[in-house]
Amino acid sequence: MYSVEWQKRGLPHAHILIWLLNKLHSNEVNDIISAKIPDPVTDPHLHDIVTTQMVHGPCGALNPLSPCMADGKCTKRYPRPLVAETVTGNDGYPVYRRRSKEDNGRTIKVKVQNQEIEIGNEFIVPYCPLLSRIFETHANVESCHSAKSIKYLCKYVPKGCDMAVFGIASENANDEISNFQMGRYVGTNEALWRLLSFQIPKYPTVVTTNMRVQLQNDQSAAQFSKQLLAVGNGKVPVDATSGLITLTNDFCRFVDSQLALNENVFPKH
Repeated sequence: MYSVEWQKRGLPHAHILIWLLNKLHSNEVNDIISAKIPDPVTDPHLHDIVTTQMVHGPCGALNPLSPCMADGKCTKRYPRPLVAETVTGNDGYPVYRRRSKEDNGRTIKVKVQNQEIEIGNEFIVPYCPLLSRIFETHANVESCHSAKSIKYLCKYVPKGCDMAVFGIASENANDEISNFQMGRYVGTNEALWRLLSFQIPKYPTVVTTNMRVQLQNDQSAAQFSKQLLAVGNGKVPVDATSGLITLTNDFCRFVDSQLALNENVFPKH
């Protein structure tokens, strides 16, 4: 699934969430995602892309006036910790390998306020070497382990467009339609994208069916109460607070085996 938005310079910016067929273990993350400065000798092309497109800030003590700073801290959590190997953090997300200079980690020099300073892997945004070589632009790639990732993408659908309206009018003059038309910020790239009817959000197809509770050779459940749900010849308890039933445990008591469940008994949802 993905959602496309447009930056102030007019270029499209996509947030993409991809499900992998096989689970990605922490020892396999380094094969896909990297957070290090590439070798300028063996891979000068990737080194040039990363050092020009994938460097955050710098911020923190090196640049307290960086736009990402708020209350003395970076809102993007940089600089990141330097670790010798990729490990799984307490929140379930991987802590990517970022070796220090003492551990053979590379450094680069960048200009901050007309001064040249040295930074290391702690300011490198995680990337996929393959995608960086293909697109030659900023492409942040992360390993996601939470349903919050889906929520993060979905919030861009009703987010609305950038707007800027300024005027003097009476207190009761509030024409929302005119304000939207006059204040909407649309660049040429976004206008062309919409005229050609390209997709802005895209979500995976979900198969939904009418949720029926029915046992083989029995009648469908038609009446719900706060305490009990009539199903066939027995009673299935309903949670008094939520009004929901736990189908998996309750159905196993009415059938000989889980294999006896079919779409008529336990439909997909």
